Amino acid sequence: MVAAVAVALLIRYAIVDPPGPSSSWPAWSAWPVAAVLSLPIALRRRRPRVMLALACAAAVAATVAGAGAAGAIWTSFTPTVLVLYLVASTTSIAWSTAGLAACLSAAVTAVLIFYAQVLPGLAPAATPSEVPPAWPIEVGVIGVFLTVAWAVGAVVRWKRETTARLVRHLADSAVTDERRRIARELHDVIGHSMSLIAVKATVANHVADARPQEVRAALAVIEQTSRSTLAEIHRVLDLLRSDGDPQQAHAPVPGMADLPELAAHARSAGIEVDLTVREEAALPPAVAMSVYRIVQQALTNVVTHVGPTRCSVTVDADGREAAIDVVDDGPRHSRPPRPNHGGHGLVGMRERVKMYGGAFSAGPRPEGGFHVSARLPYDPDGSAT
Repeated sequence: MVAAVAVALLIRYAIVDPPGPSSSWPAWSAWPVAAVLSLPIALRRRRPRVMLALACAAAVAATVAGAGAAGAIWTSFTPTVLVLYLVASTTSIAWSTAGLAACLSAAVTAVLIFYAQVLPGLAPAATPSEVPPAWPIEVGVIGVFLTVAWAVGAVVRWKRETTARLVRHLADSAVTDERRRIARELHDVIGHSMSLIAVKATVANHVADARPQEVRAALAVIEQTSRSTLAEIHRVLDLLRSDGDPQQAHAPVPGMADLPELAAHARSAGIEVDLTVREEAALPPAVAMSVYRIVQQALTNVVTHVGPTRCSVTVDADGREAAIDVVDDGPRHSRPPRPNHGGHGLVGMRERVKMYGGAFSAGPRPEGGFHVSARLPYDPDGSAT
């Protein structure tokens, strides 16, 4: 509305005191003419394309009828310029280009008609202007204004679309990262537990008739592992449901204090685990959970791919870096070697280490067995260094 009033005052002033001969219309008509020409500016946001057509048609009609300002006809097309900018910034490039072409054609035609038919019939100006009216100047000024308005509007529209695509890309990336995080968490939880359950179920099946006491012990481990797995899955799902809800309490996440329980689970599957934890300073929760998951997945691989063997787990946190080494002696019976690059387990461990900019390696040892090594550098606040 403010822009419409300002443009109306500009048009009225140009009509009353034009550079060239005054209009043959009465002086009081300058106000309604200026109001009609400026009305599309006030309504441009509701119907941009309709207002562009109305603004251009009103300017052409006022020019051809002689109601405009001789030597300053461009002022009558100022509303068209402003509405064209909005059209170019909100509609397709094809539509706005067609609007620009139509407005340019109409403006050139109106100016030529004015200078050929209307201007010769007007009384000469009382005070000659330093810049006498000339149709090339009028056409050039209107053409430059319309073209610049269209170009600026098109650039604004392009920037908006680019920003929107970038926002969508970032949102899609965030969703993908979240899916990978969820998959990694569920893989670690379910993979470890199901491997242990499978081992104990196999043992129970083989000794069911000869040693029923071992069957009960195996079933007890399966029951305990199943319950803990369900609790872990519920914890992950609760974290998903509580995203963005600061008032919902989060269940405690696993950390360094839970490593002995991991070792105990592995021992129940026939793995002789030697666990050594050296923690000079308490690890931040995020780093502690990553250490726990890496150890969990490494032990899961030992249970799944090696079977009964000896395994040493060493975790050393010195306040700047968490070092993890999991070494097994290899299978006690002839079994095919495990791959050192395949599987989701190694990929998940590598991704966790990558988040902290650390180093990860996994592969067979020359003397036999398998070695998993991870280094997680971190700041005291838990962020990657």
